Amino acid sequence: MLEEKLQLYKELIKKCSGFEIKGKTMPYTSANGHMFSQLNKDGELGIRFSKEVQEKYFEKLKTGHFKSYGAIMKGYVLIPEEMWNDTDALVKYMNESYDYVMSLDPK
Repeated sequence: MLEEKLQLYKELIKKCSGFEIKGKTMPYTSANGHMFSQLNKDGELGIRFSKEVQEKYFEKLKTGHFKSYGAIMKGYVLIPEEMWNDTDALVKYMNESYDYVMSLDPK
């Protein structure tokens, strides 16, 4: 299951310009020194957004916070399982998240 999700995550990232997957045991994307997406050990995808956008997506996607290693990842939205089939929407969310972290002060 995780291997299948990892493959889907890799395919998603390929469709986004300028992103690459990092991390050997916990795949993630980062830019400007900030992580903005992650695939946890359960094969769940979390994408980072500003607080306002996060609240909008919690409601729109009927989802909640993303967790990794049992901890809530502040700023991350858990992408629902059914969203994995909507690559166009996921690419949009990833690009939106990338734009958000690029607006932050570099780390």
